[in-house]
Amino acid sequence: MKRRDFICQTGLFTTGLLLHQQILEAAVLNGNKRNISVAVIGCGDRGNGLSFVLKEMPEEFTLKAVCDVLPFRLDQAKTLNKTSKLTYETDYRKILDDKKIDAVIIAVPLYLHYEIAAAAIKAGKHVYLEKTMTYNADQALDLVNLMKQHPKQVLQVGHQYRYTPLYFKVKEMIDKNYLGKVTQIDCRWDRNASWRRPVPQGCTDRQINWRMYKEYSGGLPAELLSHQVDFINWAFNTHPDEIIGTGGVDYYKDGRETFDNVQTILRYSKEGMIGNFGATCSNAKDDYLFKIKGTKGTIQLLVDEGVFFPEKQTRKELEVVDGVTGATKIEWNNDGGIPILKEKSKDGSWYALQEFYKTINEGSLPASNVITGATTAFCVHLMNKSIYEDSIQKWKPEFNLTNI
Repeated sequence: MKRRDFICQTGLFTTGLLLHQQILEAAVLNGNKRNISVAVIGCGDRGNGLSFVLKEMPEEFTLKAVCDVLPFRLDQAKTLNKTSKLTYETDYRKILDDKKIDAVIIAVPLYLHYEIAAAAIKAGKHVYLEKTMTYNADQALDLVNLMKQHPKQVLQVGHQYRYTPLYFKVKEMIDKNYLGKVTQIDCRWDRNASWRRPVPQGCTDRQINWRMYKEYSGGLPAELLSHQVDFINWAFNTHPDEIIGTGGVDYYKDGRETFDNVQTILRYSKEGMIGNFGATCSNAKDDYLFKIKGTKGTIQLLVDEGVFFPEKQTRKELEVVDGVTGATKIEWNNDGGIPILKEKSKDGSWYALQEFYKTINEGSLPASNVITGATTAFCVHLMNKSIYEDSIQKWKPEFNLTNI
């Protein structure tokens, strides 16, 4: 790996953001470009956040309706959308019956993902479904089979790393072997907060704090760690074949059922990799931390920035002065790393919804689709089974899916 080649081929040190090719193409669609009428089902933080992103894309989307079963959520949505002429519903089936709505964004509790997504596909809607795709593996398999029966419908899963320029650049570095042989993945997503929310009058704890109950939630693996697990699946075109996990309600003794402290080990035997994925609700020091370690170097990622730390020999090669090539000077940070992108990208939701718009117009398959979404849902399912059952979980043959 010569210094000149490293700089030119990776493009790590250019000033502009290198976007996913599909995102670049979204801006130059052919004459069939049309505005998409969309509804948001689920008006919690995530649903409202996606509504705001839609407003930044008026040429692509028109938000027509929002839906939530909780009246106070709808009141919040009305406050946030004062100037918008929206329809407000408490029954998602009324949204699906509206022929003027082309697509729906589903941002409801995990246990409702499959029910509403399946109904939306059957109603002829395009679907943007928040991660994790489904509550369990059986639902994921059922949704895959349903999509095979509706090939003209788009179902995109909200694993945003597949669209964000930073993570797309990291995948490119992995593909081009700039990390060498990767053997270790270390991932933390920590916080020092209970994850509990106040319960408004007229609501139950299970309605508001559904993440804390096994009946409704996949806990920390589904809500947080699924992002990084999905990225590894994508970046290495793989899936784990063995999963070991542990956890407990180790700090918040407040009646919750899902664990507030988890650690899982995912073994990728074919690639010779071990992934360590953990989260806790009682210490925020590491916050978000994602490291991919290879024989030539380590990539360390935060949510919106990344640094490449070369190993000793790789660093020597990069520091060789080559007066003939006139290679761009490497900019090391204070820790001896090289920033992967100089500029911060937009929120991942923007890139994901650009892809959603493009695939609807073109009838193409999203990068995060029902097959990839199911594969990550299987991982989360096995992680939770290992954690709660104190068992070693193996990948199942029925989880090996073929493309639609």
